Amino acid sequence: MLTSDEILKKVNEGLNALPYDREPASLYEPIRYVLSLGGKRIRPVLMLLGYNLFKEHPEHILMPALGLETYHNYTLLHDDLMDNADLRRGHQTVHKKWDANKAILSGDSMLVLAYQRIAQCDAAHLPQVLSLFTETALEIGEGQEYDMTFETRNDVTEDEYIEMIRLKTSVLLACALKIGAILADASEKDADLLYQFGEKIGLAFQLQDDQLDVYGDSAVFGKAIGGDITSNKKTYMLINAVNRANQEQRAELMRWIEAKEFNRQEKVAAVTRLYDEIGIRQLCEQKINFYFEQGKQLLEQVNVPSDRKEQLRRYTNEMMHRER
Repeated sequence: MLTSDEILKKVNEGLNALPYDREPASLYEPIRYVLSLGGKRIRPVLMLLGYNLFKEHPEHILMPALGLETYHNYTLLHDDLMDNADLRRGHQTVHKKWDANKAILSGDSMLVLAYQRIAQCDAAHLPQVLSLFTETALEIGEGQEYDMTFETRNDVTEDEYIEMIRLKTSVLLACALKIGAILADASEKDADLLYQFGEKIGLAFQLQDDQLDVYGDSAVFGKAIGGDITSNKKTYMLINAVNRANQEQRAELMRWIEAKEFNRQEKVAAVTRLYDEIGIRQLCEQKINFYFEQGKQLLEQVNVPSDRKEQLRRYTNEMMHRER
């Protein structure tokens, strides 16, 4: 079996070797650029680890895994345009480096390339793989729509938020693992268990992302802390703070949420202090651990020897123990 580091190396080498020889070259330049910016490559690594549970030589399905990474980066490209974000991984976003029209068109072409790459698997499994990927892509769009509509609502519930992050984040991790299992001829039961495992890990991962945005170290986390607070993003933390605050705390929270003009540092400090008073950090950690433990239990049920699961266990543990 390959280690997760060996798999990541193969993924990065594969991405670097992808040809872009169609014309006009200017259409494909932003695609090459986006995929060259780095990233954790979590989704292709999970697909190859999922395959490697059941079969050796996960590099045999490298191209579909690169297709999934292409798709993930396509969603980021369009998300950046919708958010009017200036930077992605410390580099200019496509619509800033080029323009909005280029971001739309190159993004659309990136989606088609993702399908083309994912379809490069054996014919026997192709219908099942494409069906799962297509359903996943529709769900991710639904998750993005929920996320955008939440921006204009102050009555978002915890359940609604969990469903949104399941659609926007978790299902692609779940899809990666299940496609790996399908291509390795795993049983339907084991493939479904891996999908559920990916869903739970994805929920834990996104909730941890929310928490790190408030309590992380910006130098380690890779972006300024408090972005969710300054933009009033309806996260698990803000939703629960509003619901659990006493009258005085809720009034202060709402003042910050409704303020049109404010000092960024002051707002982040004030809302973080309210989170501390209400016990939101501990609540979020409990929820993260709840989903992570559920995921681990699902992985244990997959019908392969325990030692074959070690790389996947180790990799998901590393995902969930990022530096604060």
